Amino acid sequence: MRVIIVGAGEVGSSIAASLADTHEVVVVDTDPERVDTLTYSLDVLAIEGDGTSLSTLREAGIDEADMIIASTDDDETNLVTCGTAKTIDDPFTIARVKNVDYLETWQHAADRQAFGVDFMVCTNLLTAEDIVRVVGLPAARDVDPFAGGAVQMAEFEVSDDSPVADQTVREADRFDSLTFAALLRNGDVEIARGESRIRPGDKVVVIGSPESVQAFAREVAPAETPSSNEDLVIIGGSDIGYHTARELEERGLHPRLIERDPDRARELAEKLPDTVVMESDATDAEFLAREHVDEADAVVAALESDEKNLLVSVLAKRLGADRTVAVVETTEYVDLFETVGVDVAVNPREVTAEEITRFTRELHTEKVALIEADKAEVLEIEVDDESVLIDRPIREAVADLPKGFVIGAITREGRFIVPRGDTVIEPGDHVVAFAERDALAAVSDRL
Repeated sequence: MRVIIVGAGEVGSSIAASLADTHEVVVVDTDPERVDTLTYSLDVLAIEGDGTSLSTLREAGIDEADMIIASTDDDETNLVTCGTAKTIDDPFTIARVKNVDYLETWQHAADRQAFGVDFMVCTNLLTAEDIVRVVGLPAARDVDPFAGGAVQMAEFEVSDDSPVADQTVREADRFDSLTFAALLRNGDVEIARGESRIRPGDKVVVIGSPESVQAFAREVAPAETPSSNEDLVIIGGSDIGYHTARELEERGLHPRLIERDPDRARELAEKLPDTVVMESDATDAEFLAREHVDEADAVVAALESDEKNLLVSVLAKRLGADRTVAVVETTEYVDLFETVGVDVAVNPREVTAEEITRFTRELHTEKVALIEADKAEVLEIEVDDESVLIDRPIREAVADLPKGFVIGAITREGRFIVPRGDTVIEPGDHVVAFAERDALAAVSDRL
């Protein structure tokens, strides 16, 4: 498949890296330094130019393209790029936007093709949804639903005092519908085996039913048990902050939100009936102490500055908040945030890249989650008659595949099936699997 990516920033570069091994990729950007970097780092054709220009798109081969992904940091540029592409040919168009208004317009179009866009990804909404999933699961660093919510993938960091620290996977595996997929240690990915020992500081990736994932969360961190009476504080009335509060309200929760600008605070108070909106500077330690932020179960930093998000997260943690989640726009800062004590750093660009990557897979791939900066993936596949997994016990089918591939869950007509060695996969089943990047490249056309 020939794919044109317009925008070689963090989102575009991540998507290009995930596609370079299996597709013909062309990347377009106005920045010559980005173009040079991609030329030497990835097996892609990088072109300097404006993606909204007919001549640039023709140079990129739009006449032969199957898909165009507009992933710059400017919403209008992305929409115009998709519209321009449709005037030349009819590739599948994907646009990344931040403004939810564009998404709502696109969703309300009769054929969902407003702006010449076939699929629209809204960064701010996706980020808010990701934050809410993480907040709802104790100790989780990442959570993704699969198979219409019947399956969850979650990543947990194991602390020194966690009950599962220093246990083997076999000893920790006490759940009927949970699969230990991998251990992440010092940037390396290790497939979880029965004898693998879980060390303090490891990140454990599990796949299973939501009930079993919740149960494992309580096992990893028994002191962090969520409830409908959770005290959740959102710092910053940005678009992400607003949508996070709205998503929490829809789940029956009543968060508190701190916004410095009086006009914005008044607007948010009108839009969020079940949220207590407070007008104040969230860097004011006395105000935070007076409002008992130290008693919060989770504090979400959603200001429009990485530096301010880091500051208020560290401040909230120092005051005594149980858990901090911070929005981090700069990918390189994610590890820094978590090193200095922020529990979870959510990067909108990574969240967006995951969603777009799903649409670049073969048609039977339903969902994708990227693990450890694209070193591995959790993917959902609707299995057809041509799959190597069909009509064979899992033990036999997986033996014919490269190491680094683990089947974590199966759903059949919406019913959860625990994958065992003698389980036989049938056509139409949805398989949720963990795959290291090299394994995925080797088996993608066989699944």
